Parts: sequence; structure tokens; C-alpha cells
Amino acid sequence: MRRNSVRVALLAALAAAGLLAAGTQPAAASGSRPVETHFSIGFVKGFFFPGSSPDGANDWSCRPSAAHPDPVVLVHGTLENQNDNWGGAAPLLANQGYCVYAFNYGGPSAGSPIQGTGSIADGARTMAAFVDRVLAATGAAKVDVVGHSQGGMLPRYYLKNLGGAAKVGKLVALAPSNYGTTLDGITELGRRLGILEPANDFLSVPCQACVEQEIGSPFLTALNAGGGTVPGVEYTVIATEYDEVVTPYTNSFLPPGPHVTNILLQDQCGLDATDHLEIGYDPVALTDVLNALDPAHPRAVPCQVVLPVTGPLL
Repeated sequence: MRRNSVRVALLAALAAAGLLAAGTQPAAASGSRPVETHFSIGFVKGFFFPGSSPDGANDWSCRPSAAHPDPVVLVHGTLENQNDNWGGAAPLLANQGYCVYAFNYGGPSAGSPIQGTGSIADGARTMAAFVDRVLAATGAAKVDVVGHSQGGMLPRYYLKNLGGAAKVGKLVALAPSNYGTTLDGITELGRRLGILEPANDFLSVPCQACVEQEIGSPFLTALNAGGGTVPGVEYTVIATEYDEVVTPYTNSFLPPGPHVTNILLQDQCGLDATDHLEIGYDPVALTDVLNALDPAHPRAVPCQVVLPVTGPLL
């Protein structure tokens, strides 16, 4: 952790001094929608408008092209919503010719800017109904799914338990909570002090999904029993070693296999210091998303300075 902190501080200092080149957007876009690459800006624009679709998403008249026959469904993370999570990915994918769809799930109310707090199983049922709606509207046989955090893990419940494997071709997950989190060691400390379960009883009322994503939770134990994948789906996991929410960050990764690709961003680019929040806007990570969705036409992955929360240099 000390090495990571030193690296982030050095990158920030160099950025402030103007010694590093400004960031670029991922890949050349065929459309004209602006692609946000800074979580901090995307959050401010989208948080208080959860009922609004991110730019490029939810055009129900869209018909998939031969180049991109599978619509893309975006699944937001815990405490996020469709609009603040996907201000970068939605327009990027739409610019590239995909039919893109996003939805909210698991909030205390439909209009709440904070979503993704309810039971993960209930959220997966909301996803199942939404995918059926997308398939009916587009005439497609399958969708591809891109998810962030809980939104990268929740679809696995849909695939395993709700018949989703027949309707999904690819699952691309950004910093997913596949094997749970210690919350930087807080859960382990709570267990040793004997206060974790009383604390969870309290926490589960406003955020059941938070408790279900703790490492070793009954929900994750059941989800991961028998392996982390189902036949017929291609899985890509994109993680960052600077993740402060899913800890350790390696808990994002799925067990290796012929249909699993695990990507650590820092193995591609040592300048990329993206954290759990910024990863959904990170140009490096989003290029990996494009390549995972269309591996037949790979794009060069950029290497640039990306800082936690604030993203690339303007």
C-alpha cells in the first residue's frame, strides 16, 4: 500500500507541474457524443438526475447492426445510479455503434439518487426483466453486459440462478465485488472484536447489498459455490490495484479458465492510478471494455496518467 500511495502522490505532483501529457479519450469514436473521462465531473452531472438516462443510452428505437448485433446493458454499482455511473461508457459505446441500455435497481425509491442498496437477488430480478425488455425491443438474441462494482458481480446471480446464461454473450466487469471485500480490513477487525454481526444487523436495513458484498458473506458463498462462471458466457474482469472499496483488489478476479480474462490495469500502464470510482470513466479501462466486447477488432490500449476520482488531466 505504501508503494501505491507514493506512486499516486508522484503522479499527482507531476500532473500539477504540467510535466505529463494531457489525457485522451479511448479509441476513435464514430459518433459525436462527448465522452466524459472524469468521475468527479460525471458524478456531479448525474447524481441528482437518476431518472435521466446517460447520454447515448435507452434509445428504444435502436436496432443492432451487423457489426454489433448484441445490445449492451450497463449495470451500475452500490450507492450509484445509471446516470452518474455511465456518463463515460454510455456515449462511448453509442458512438461506436452499439445499442446501449441502462437502468436503476435496488434504491429506496425510484427517484432516489442512491441506488443499488437493496438485496442483490432482487436487483438481479430487476435486471432480468430489463434484459427481456431490451431483447423484445431490439429483436436481438442476446445482450452483452458491462457492470461496475456490485454491477459486475450481480449479473452472475442472474446468469446462474435466473436463466440469464441463455440471454448473455459477454460479461465485462469493472472492479467487481466477485469474492467480496474486507473494506480495507474493517470487516476482519469487526470479526475479531465480535461486533461485525451486530453492526451488520444495523447496516442491512439501509444497505443490504453492502452486507452481502462482505468477504465470506452467505450470499457470496452461495454464488461462488461450484465455480465463478457458467457455460456459454465470456467473462472479462478489469481491476485496479488502487481499489479502496473492493479489498484486496484481487477479489475482483474470477478463477482462470478458457472463458475468463482477468486484466490488472497497472500491468498495462504504470501511469494509471485509477481507483474504484474512476475506473468506470478511465480511458484505459474503457478501451479494455471496447476490446472485450469486440475482440475481433482490438484497439491499442492507451497509457496515460489517470488519477483517483479526478481522472486524466484536462
